[in-house]
Amino acid sequence: MARLFYLVVLVILVGAIGIFAYNNSEAVDVHFLQWGMSTTLAAVAGAGYLLGMLSGWTVVGLFRRSLNRVTESRNNVG
Repeated sequence: MARLFYLVVLVILVGAIGIFAYNNSEAVDVHFLQWGMSTTLAAVAGAGYLLGMLSGWTVVGLFRRSLNRVTESRNNVG
């Protein structure tokens, strides 16, 4: 039953992403330093989302490593 629920949620999410991409298909210019390109607004939003996921994953990884170091040092002392 849970798998069916997750499948329905996944289908709805993919459908919403498809509708977003279709409705935001106009071209936008992206410039960074001396580099520039023209792409769709949906691609820019998707790239921003992926970069946000990557940065969040990195921060969580750093926090976990630091937490592990603290707990290991406490276990070694006692």
